[in-house]
Amino acid sequence: MAEMIKIYEENPNSSDIKKVVSVLRKGGLIIYPSDTVYALGCDISNYKALEKLARIKEVKLEKANFSFVCDSISNISDYVNHISTPTFKILKRSLPGPYTFILQGNNNLPKAFKKKKEVGIRVPKNEIALAIVRELGNPIASTSIYDEDEIVEYTTDPELIYEKWNNRIDLVVNGGYGDNIPSTVINLCGDEPLLIRQGKGGLDI
Repeated sequence: MAEMIKIYEENPNSSDIKKVVSVLRKGGLIIYPSDTVYALGCDISNYKALEKLARIKEVKLEKANFSFVCDSISNISDYVNHISTPTFKILKRSLPGPYTFILQGNNNLPKAFKKKKEVGIRVPKNEIALAIVRELGNPIASTSIYDEDEIVEYTTDPELIYEKWNNRIDLVVNGGYGDNIPSTVINLCGDEPLLIRQGKGGLDI
């Protein structure tokens, strides 16, 4: 049975953030708010937790497309190849914000992602998510939580999220109502930015 912690985005309580990070460090799975939809995630450096996350998504870990939720552009540069000046300008203008940028991964990727040439990176404009990543000291491997309801694609109410997920994960961070529009996904690996999915983020990058 999962625990639920209420955290306020305006001023996240540091002891509550430490509780969340303690769960992550022990290999737990959490659901937490972002600047788009609620996300399901784990510590990117915990292989067993990543395997659990992949099982929930019903994919093999090596084929899973989890986003790396970082707290800054410098945090991103730990995991991706050299960021060109044009790419850096796009990241600087857009982050923190409702975007997932696909970049070329480097040799610092955790073991589970070593075979991946590209990785999706997020720096959400949400103080709860950023505080968790800062306290953890490395990114969270994350994926959006979808709803089976075709009309309501993303559940926005943390109480309903808890009811649905509490037997499969370890902790839900209640950060208030979430959004129901996912991030905009843009591939920055080529010469020009390539739109993969139009979401909450605008295209004037």
